[in-house]
Amino acid sequence: MPRTSVRFAGRAFAAACALALAGCSTSIPLPSMIPPDDVTGSIDRPVRALAASLDAEDWRRAYAALGVALDPQGSGAPVNWDNPQSGMRGVFTPVGPAYPSDDKLCRAFLADIAGRTQPQTLQGAGCREKSGDWIVGDLKPWKKG
Repeated sequence: MPRTSVRFAGRAFAAACALALAGCSTSIPLPSMIPPDDVTGSIDRPVRALAASLDAEDWRRAYAALGVALDPQGSGAPVNWDNPQSGMRGVFTPVGPAYPSDDKLCRAFLADIAGRTQPQTLQGAGCREKSGDWIVGDLKPWKKG
């Protein structure tokens, strides 16, 4: 076989291999099962549960205040938060001492939320994961008396 034929055959073989292997790296975009405004991780999930009117920045500010309010070493005093850009604001008030539950440290709280929407008061509990993140649970509207 002449040298040019060998080179051509080698290049053709290399091109065929490249095309065959390129199929291995082709990606096909699939729709996500997670809503577009949902962010994975432990802190964004409670946003909708705490109040549908909170956006991601509201929840970031509220979550920081929640951590301070629920801290068992804290004073037990209410902790305020606000977001001047969205107009949302609130206060977390710890209720009672911290208690253990399923190898987590938990504390009950009341959450007052106001701003763009009708003010609301919720009661719930926050439990601190081993990672240090607080997870909100048992959340429901608070009824006085």
